[in-house]
Amino acid sequence: MVGTLQSFLTLSIVIFMVASFLDMGLRLELEEALRGLRNVRFVALSLLAGFLMCPALAYVLIQVIPLERPYAIGMILVGMTPCGPFLPMMVDRARGDLAYAAALMLLASVGTAIYMPLAVPLLVQGLSADPWAIAKPLLLFILVPLLVGIALRYTSAPLAAKLQPVIKATAGFSTILLVVFIVILYGRGFVNAIGSYAFGTQILFFSLTIAATYGLSLGLPETQRSVLTLGMSTRNLGAALAPLLSVQDVDQYAIVMVAIGVPMQIITSILAARWFANRAPTCKPSPSTANATKSLGPQDPKSWGIKSALFPPRT
Repeated sequence: MVGTLQSFLTLSIVIFMVASFLDMGLRLELEEALRGLRNVRFVALSLLAGFLMCPALAYVLIQVIPLERPYAIGMILVGMTPCGPFLPMMVDRARGDLAYAAALMLLASVGTAIYMPLAVPLLVQGLSADPWAIAKPLLLFILVPLLVGIALRYTSAPLAAKLQPVIKATAGFSTILLVVFIVILYGRGFVNAIGSYAFGTQILFFSLTIAATYGLSLGLPETQRSVLTLGMSTRNLGAALAPLLSVQDVDQYAIVMVAIGVPMQIITSILAARWFANRAPTCKPSPSTANATKSLGPQDPKSWGIKSALFPPRT
């Protein structure tokens, strides 16, 4: 029974990752993403924050806080995977530049697939997987769906428009399944984690990440600082789980630690987005930003599967 549930959990993770990044590719306006990628300072700060500062922060925390080894492994993996799939929704609520959100998502997706196979063997002690074993799920479940989605959007826009709602619904349904299977399999692990330092470590990680990224991005326009900060406060937890799928007999508490990141990032990113929204300029969005908004999907949070109670209409 447990083995069957574990297989369903693995399948739900795969479907979630494939559907999320295929959906992203189908919606991504490549021209708008490239506009953000031409901003050398934004790209440099994104790479610095995403693939140096955040992993370093996670590493320092597990050295200072007496976490058990499985929790420490999960924390490092969370620290390596910036930019969650729901970043555009958060950026929209923060009144940030959605063209730069598209750029950051593209940069983080490609960067994660390249970075993790090299960094995991160095930073994650006890995770005995060779770089290719780590790279395979990232390439197959992140880069390939992303590139397929982009190719479909630019070669057959009508087909992409028809597929996108179905893929989006699949991603939402697989997210629910993923949470259900994790709770069934590791519910006791969540309860046990309450008596550990796991929750406190993640609260510190997300809080320090937001503060450090906002400080690091000093000098960027506020609409770009919000994108970068929210990109670091949202985590690609599907990618964080991928290396755990490539090893045998992984400790369940490593998976629990990654899963704890789900409520943590939602809470912290909602609070950060509301703070940014209060600071954002009130001028009308530029045509390019308007196009990016359209390309990244509806702005109504209900369409993203999030209860409207969390995101009341803006006035």
